[in-house]
Amino acid sequence: MLPRVAVLIALASACIAVGAQEKKSAGSLPPVTVTAAARDPVEKSYRKMVQGMDLFERLRPAMAPNAVLRFKLLPRRQSTDLSHVLLEVVGSTFAYEVPIAADQTFTLQRDRKAIAENAIVSPNRKKLTMTWRTDIRTPGLPPNTRRLGDMRLECLVGLEADLVSNTGALGRLTNLFSDPKSYCDRKDTQYLFFADRPVFNVALAAGGRRESLPIQQLYAGASDDPGLKNDLPFCDCEVLVDRTYFLPLGDRSWPDDTLVEFEYMDDRP
Repeated sequence: MLPRVAVLIALASACIAVGAQEKKSAGSLPPVTVTAAARDPVEKSYRKMVQGMDLFERLRPAMAPNAVLRFKLLPRRQSTDLSHVLLEVVGSTFAYEVPIAADQTFTLQRDRKAIAENAIVSPNRKKLTMTWRTDIRTPGLPPNTRRLGDMRLECLVGLEADLVSNTGALGRLTNLFSDPKSYCDRKDTQYLFFADRPVFNVALAAGGRRESLPIQQLYAGASDDPGLKNDLPFCDCEVLVDRTYFLPLGDRSWPDDTLVEFEYMDDRP
């Protein structure tokens, strides 16, 4: 267990170093009012996000019949404050605010006018200060668990909706985004998932079988990356490395009802 703690300490140090460097150059980001002409917004296509919603509805009955889809905002800088984000759907003739829950998740309403005007979903934050993910969850699961079928669908919907901000040495997704199903069905897929808190261990459990993920599938695979500090600015996990993990999504020996179990660092005695 000690090596895992050492890795986490090293990753945390790297994140702090990157964050400190960013603060020196940019400072904190104050809330501002979003307009269609906002400078360098980290915006997403409304059409693409609705396409992700459509894919969720098509695949949900087979993969995650009781699950609910939300979208989630995540920070990429130490200075990013997501508690005061203003999120808007902005078309050529309109703009309206999208409510964000306390956990930084939100839903989108289907809006024909927004589709017709090729609207954007725009937060009042600059590019590379935050990132996006799908958040698909089946209610009623045991504490500190997720369902593997939900997370397989997260990968498919997330890529269909074009939510991943950018990738570099730690992301390794590159142009595989053009075929989400093929990519998400791989046993070695490196689609980054984010836990709710820093993880100590992540395990898969189905029936009487239980296996912990190897260290290489935690912390964005950075345990064997000697250039971690230089790579982090190119990964949308930049300040959340200690929460990240990969799952063997394409390994069908683990059924969709497999539980993904989390042991968090702050749960340790």
